[in-house]
Amino acid sequence: MTYSVSQLLTQDISLQPVDIKGWVRTFRANRFIALNDGSTINNIQCVVDFENTDEALLKRITTGAAVHIKGELVESQGKGQSVEIQVTSIEILGDSDADAYPIQPKKHSFEFLRENAHLRTRTSTFSAVMRLRSALSFAVHKYFTENGFYNMHTPIITGSDAEGAGEMFRVSTLDAKQPPINETGEVDYKEDFFGKETNLTVSGQLEAETYAMSLGKVYTFGPTFRAENSNTSRHLAEFWMIEPEVAFMDLDGNMDLAEDFLKSVLAYVLEHNREDLEFLEKRLLDEEKTKPQAERSEMSLIEKIKFVVDNNFKRVSYTEAIDILRQSKPNKKKKFKYLIEEWGADLQSEHERFLVEKHFKCPVILFDYPANIKAFYMRLNEDGKTVRAMDILFPGIGEMVGGSQREERLDVLKEKMKALDIPEEELWWYLDLRKYGTAVHSGFGLGFERLVMFATGMGNIRDVIPYPRTPQNAEF
Repeated sequence: MTYSVSQLLTQDISLQPVDIKGWVRTFRANRFIALNDGSTINNIQCVVDFENTDEALLKRITTGAAVHIKGELVESQGKGQSVEIQVTSIEILGDSDADAYPIQPKKHSFEFLRENAHLRTRTSTFSAVMRLRSALSFAVHKYFTENGFYNMHTPIITGSDAEGAGEMFRVSTLDAKQPPINETGEVDYKEDFFGKETNLTVSGQLEAETYAMSLGKVYTFGPTFRAENSNTSRHLAEFWMIEPEVAFMDLDGNMDLAEDFLKSVLAYVLEHNREDLEFLEKRLLDEEKTKPQAERSEMSLIEKIKFVVDNNFKRVSYTEAIDILRQSKPNKKKKFKYLIEEWGADLQSEHERFLVEKHFKCPVILFDYPANIKAFYMRLNEDGKTVRAMDILFPGIGEMVGGSQREERLDVLKEKMKALDIPEEELWWYLDLRKYGTAVHSGFGLGFERLVMFATGMGNIRDVIPYPRTPQNAEF
């Protein structure tokens, strides 16, 4: 049978004939092949009997070549591995031009690897990142399935702007050079494919709410899009969102759910992806050594994940958080880039990280935010100025989750939409939920790439998605 590298390194099958396929990472001294097939961070050493191997074949064993090896698994004579393969036959499945192959066995910059994103998972770092991404994705579905949620696929093409941000990609089949014009001189979208102006979705939340109000507990896990012209290390134009919605659940239940969910999926990778985490942790520690002492992280990667899994999240009102930040040393000494001067300020990453890493020293859930800095669908509190919103803050990254108890009262929701100039006819179906059997319900959104960044320690969001979509970049 054909084995994977992972199987050969973890199962007791020594002194047996083995059959394996993979890609050559290195070939030393015409004798030692480091072979990897993507199943593990580790390579397996394959020892070639070069004296009895055709010279022309040896020349074709180059970095990046795909090979089929047969041999015997034996205890390794060298350091660094417990077993190795004594090769009895080798077949070249796909040659690799050694001089032109971009992923040479040396250190590459992440910028260079983004330019070669189709090959970057041939490196140890990116294969580890993408295995962790896959494991986290599985853990998400596992958690919700085991807790009675139904998965739903919300529309990717939508006529509504769930976030009210307006930064959406238009979907149209109209002639870009000569679109039809109506009597007011504007583009006539009635002539378009869908008969109205449509965009790529920024969130599946509103549609998920409709299903929660009949199926009880649902979640979406799908692609979302934002046409924000931002070239930072934290923004993508295409990203994946996890959005559960639950009927008959208030904000307290929502906070309980989000905390339990995050601890569960991170505990899963701690248990199942230890080798990849240990490799990425070592990479981070090596990187930290090059930074000034003041900029170094106080926790290693695995410590940071355990910090979330093992600690109860501290729940703090926005009002209390503002008081803490206003009185803090960084604020008083003007060390914050954005100084906190009054209630109503929109918190930045530096404030969120101060609360988590310096003040409370545990993950933090902030709740009851000012209504004017949050979305229209969040439930208005009795004070008339705050809403039942919550954000979960993590070390090193700031906001990880944003959610709320949704506004279930028809009259209040209509008033909020009117104040924000959101036409009722655009969201008639959303308002219907408040007409026919309305009830308290809540949900949250989690940008999946943010979670992958946290679990892998990667500093740029472009390095945790296979092919990043950013301003001026839609390669591959």
